[in-house]
Amino acid sequence: MMTRNFTRAALGVLMVAATTAPVFAQARDGGRPEGRYDMSRAPWSRPGYRLEGAGVPVLFPELRNTRRGIAFVMPNFDANGDGRISPREADDANREFARIAGPRRDRFDWDAYGRDPRGYRGDRGGTTIVETTTTWDRGAMRNYGFRQTPRGATLTLQEDVLFRTDSDVLRPGAIEKLRPLARYLRGNPGVRVAIDGFTDSRGTDAHNQDLSERRAASVRQAFYDMDVVRARFSVVGHGENQPVATNATPAGMRLNRRVEVTLLGQRADRF
Repeated sequence: MMTRNFTRAALGVLMVAATTAPVFAQARDGGRPEGRYDMSRAPWSRPGYRLEGAGVPVLFPELRNTRRGIAFVMPNFDANGDGRISPREADDANREFARIAGPRRDRFDWDAYGRDPRGYRGDRGGTTIVETTTTWDRGAMRNYGFRQTPRGATLTLQEDVLFRTDSDVLRPGAIEKLRPLARYLRGNPGVRVAIDGFTDSRGTDAHNQDLSERRAASVRQAFYDMDVVRARFSVVGHGENQPVATNATPAGMRLNRRVEVTLLGQRADRF
């Protein structure tokens, strides 16, 4: 049985130890700082990079149809080392590549990344784009549609913006949706944030409670991955409690499946 221990790094996951395919263990060589995946040596030109498994159709075309995309996926996201990509592993690869490449994935410059990976780091157990921008966009913040609540300025993010049905894994586009808010939070380090998860009434109480907690935690992790300190957030799951619409219709249930983000003590009209 092949085993691999992974630590997430600059372009997905840095291989810390691998008992097979020594080509995968790249980042510790060549004088590069530990914790960065070395994309300068063209491992995609070597044999052994093939995509197999039920997750292959799920992958972005940029990952499944290019040699460098395949090289990104196989050593970094084949988490159980079986040589196959599952749908969940494909989702992980898509999510991380979307963070790195931004909205124009088809224009991602692999060569530029290989020359200068300093804009990325993986020192917290997950792939992180090092975001240092603290200038926030008032127009982008206004577009969130904050409303005033007793606790502060609150925005609502519907399930279909953030998650697939019955999943706590963020869609790739969700990161871009949250990015302006992350910039605001980095520029206003004194603002604390409450994240509340809610579901509709389908399923058991226990399932809905667990799902709402995991979804709220996933949103917090996204902000953390964008360099917003974790300690600034409180996370609560409410399950199917506190609906904002009827659960008797599909439209009502859709409204109830949501995550609310509150900037505690802040005025909504500031934006």
